[in-house]
Amino acid sequence: MYVSAVVAVCLWVGSQAAPALDEITHLPGLNHDIAFKHYSGYLSGDTGKHLHYWFVESSRDPVGDPVVLWMNGGPGCSSMEGLLAELGPYLINPDGKTLKKNPYAWNTMANMLFLEAPACVGFSYDDHVPIQCSTGDDETSLSNYLALQDFFTNKFPEYRNNSLFITGESYAGIYVPTLAVRVLKGKEKFPINLQGYAIGNGISSNDLNDDSRVFFAYYHGLLGDDLWDRLVDHCCTGGRASRQTCNFHNSTSPKCVVELFSALTIVFSGELNRYNMYDKCSHTTGGKFSRYQADLSNVMRRYGFNDTMVMEAKIKYNVNSDPPCLNATDIRTYLNTPEVRKALHIPTQVQTFEICNDLFHKIYEKEYTTMKPQYEYLTSRVRGLVYNGDIDMACNFLGDQWFVESLGLQVTEERRMWFQGGQVGGFVKRFASLDLLTVLGAGHMVPEDKPAPALKMITSFLFQKPY
Repeated sequence: MYVSAVVAVCLWVGSQAAPALDEITHLPGLNHDIAFKHYSGYLSGDTGKHLHYWFVESSRDPVGDPVVLWMNGGPGCSSMEGLLAELGPYLINPDGKTLKKNPYAWNTMANMLFLEAPACVGFSYDDHVPIQCSTGDDETSLSNYLALQDFFTNKFPEYRNNSLFITGESYAGIYVPTLAVRVLKGKEKFPINLQGYAIGNGISSNDLNDDSRVFFAYYHGLLGDDLWDRLVDHCCTGGRASRQTCNFHNSTSPKCVVELFSALTIVFSGELNRYNMYDKCSHTTGGKFSRYQADLSNVMRRYGFNDTMVMEAKIKYNVNSDPPCLNATDIRTYLNTPEVRKALHIPTQVQTFEICNDLFHKIYEKEYTTMKPQYEYLTSRVRGLVYNGDIDMACNFLGDQWFVESLGLQVTEERRMWFQGGQVGGFVKRFASLDLLTVLGAGHMVPEDKPAPALKMITSFLFQKPY
């Protein structure tokens, strides 16, 4: 055993192809020692599309630990948020200049690949003239798949045989399954050792997320009985409230639409943090952070509200300014510092960094309303984890719970509490090849809100240990 291990390590070291030009040799604001190598550069997606990546090796065992791909959603939002505000090895301080160590970083047990996708998001770019930022779900999954091939062929072939897990949050609920399906269907031509996928507070079904949001709001005390009774009367068959009888996502009843508008203007109130309903709002005014505005417009149009009603909500809650409760000034400031861009090997012609790209979001083609076919394909081939912070109103836990239950998978372990540090971490129910888990007291960005439970959760999933 000992001789074999030594030989394996020697072979791995001897075959290293890590790109020297992409290695980060000095990272401004990093004032502590790190026990890993890190790289920043570009992977080739579809023709003319260059996707920025930031790869941090495992600080424990880069040879044997899995490769975990992480993607943030939007669509149009950067995975640099995941790296620098949620689960990366260093987090940005409020000054936008210095970095602090994250003791709960996911690279303590995995090699982490953060990918900015699609092109025109973050530091990723398109070299067509004029720039072609328009894209959709299928082209995005293709570009991400080609980027993975580039990563394992030209950048880091030494990781080709490591286990791969594809993960992300929010609209990555679309990115992750569509990419995972491509990887599995293409394994004969390009073998990748995909072992599983994990999605946090992801959009799995538009209809179920929209329907469940109203239930979530009522049972969390946001809607009074009078409004709830009107919603049930006008939107639910037989005046009975249940998942099966209520249609809160595309009702044709004018009375239902009016009551839904009243309910959702409360949920999307500028005084509530829709990404973590129990967290305070910072009411900052520094820079723009477009996620809130994009979500408001998308959700309201999905519910069937006309442009006048959408505009009324925008004016009422002033969402054209810095959106309430969230602020990305620190990340934006840091990543637009010339010294940082140079350290990350960002070409000078690449656009100014923004957490979310408003224009891109508006022209992005959302081609899927449900991921059920993708899950049905994946659950018979690899392991999966669907997890939710239980106080997120954007992609709430109830909608994902309904979605997973609708797959009709065999239950292997009934719902129970799971623990971290002697405290309840949340609840977990296990199905054949798919785990359904909540993280107690976390919002939309689970690793940011509850870093220790999040690390326990992902470690348990990756290495098939008890939650």
